Amino acid sequence: MLASINPLGERARGNRWGWTVTAFTAGALAAASAVGALLGWLGALAHASGEARLTALGAAAIAAAVVDLGRPAVVPTSRRQVDERWLGRYRGWVYGAGFGAQLGAGVATVITSALVYAWLVAALLAGSAAGGAVVGAAFALGRSAPFGLVRRAGRPEELRDRMRLVLRWARPGRAVAAGASLALGAGCLVARW
Repeated sequence: MLASINPLGERARGNRWGWTVTAFTAGALAAASAVGALLGWLGALAHASGEARLTALGAAAIAAAVVDLGRPAVVPTSRRQVDERWLGRYRGWVYGAGFGAQLGAGVATVITSALVYAWLVAALLAGSAAGGAVVGAAFALGRSAPFGLVRRAGRPEELRDRMRLVLRWARPGRAVAAGASLALGAGCLVARW
């Protein structure tokens, strides 16, 4: 999304980058909170104990980390992407909200990390619609955070430099995220026992 929604591209399309990113964040928050609330509500129907939920969350977080550290290409996914033709067809706030909702839902587009499934499990295990919505909102804010990396790119060479930096840190970033998931999973299991 950084290559598509950035200050230079938005200015060239006659849009304001801040409004587009705000709409993206709002769309992501709405979709992820709704998915999370639904999963949390479904999880409440199971009447699982806190210990059982903690164990399941720990196992899901560890499993996601193992997949992402090993062979992330085995993550089940669809081939669907957001429709980039929207960029030239609609106003920035429209495609911002639309892209945000699709990416915020988590499973509406290509899934590149098993951590997406881990957040869905976490929302399910929250045990309430409100808890699931909070988990979803946290996921959505994480989806929106990378826009901060290109916020000050005012010239093409600055944008290229930032995109190179993002690409350079993609693999280490994946390892850090998987490590955090592993630590969370281990922490859940230790707390359970």
